[in-house]
Amino acid sequence: MDNLRKLPPLGRLRAFEAAARHESFTLAADELSLTQTAVSKQIAALEAYLGTPLFTRRNRAVFLTEEGRRYGQVVSSALADIALETARLRGTMQNTGLVLHCQLCEAFYWLMPRLSRFHERHPSLEVRVVTSIAPLTEAPESFDIAMQTTGRASGAARLAFTVDDEVFPVAAPATVASHELPIPVDTLEHFTLLAHRTVPQMWMDWETWYQRMGVPAKRPCRTLDFDNFPLVLQAAVAGQGVALGWRRSVEGLIADGKLVRVCSESVLRPGELSVYRGNRAGNAEGVEALIEWLKEELLAS
Repeated sequence: MDNLRKLPPLGRLRAFEAAARHESFTLAADELSLTQTAVSKQIAALEAYLGTPLFTRRNRAVFLTEEGRRYGQVVSSALADIALETARLRGTMQNTGLVLHCQLCEAFYWLMPRLSRFHERHPSLEVRVVTSIAPLTEAPESFDIAMQTTGRASGAARLAFTVDDEVFPVAAPATVASHELPIPVDTLEHFTLLAHRTVPQMWMDWETWYQRMGVPAKRPCRTLDFDNFPLVLQAAVAGQGVALGWRRSVEGLIADGKLVRVCSESVLRPGELSVYRGNRAGNAEGVEALIEWLKEELLAS
């Protein structure tokens, strides 16, 4: 009982868990039907109780401190356990299949062609894939496992492992049919360059790729910008220009003859893709099985 008296009020923990998961006081307030000020006050009171800052406040944005990230993982797991047991007691237990949150491009081009192999190995485990182009902090629901580009906001999700990738130009065969492959990097300016533009720019763009090649970026005849990477690849397949391709996402398209590698040069990206454990509870063995399978497949590809 003495230990229970040392716990912070539940309202403060709920506000902190939501803010840590979203890494945003505003999104936490929306989720909990509170004002942003109320969430901020709850978290400030929790920080005062603990005697340590859980967030760094900068320019109207918040970022978890290392202590906040660790505390968020503990609080998130504990609240998930409470919610799970409550559902059991009330007889409202939902499907306990695994929820895999995945970036849209990796889900479409890398995961889906392979997922049947996981089901063959673990036929009793159901996997529901949830796709998004937003970071994990904006995930609309809890998940068991997540895959996203390293460096994007991950909130209280716990890192399981990272894998490398490489980036190189790709195009439809017809786009480069009149050129002998591989094409020199400094002649790419003659093609339309397809780009994935975001604010802030979270992915490697053409300017950065040129810099890594040691070649001054040249102005192409034409550029086409898109707000998500699957559209960039579809535009490349449709013959609209040359795109930067992440090997794990384009290897299937290259194998099918829909794209070809344009240049021999590439930029290696150590730890480019991260796999995380989420905050759902109830099937620890299934989560570990899926993580081990993802690691095996990612390291093999």
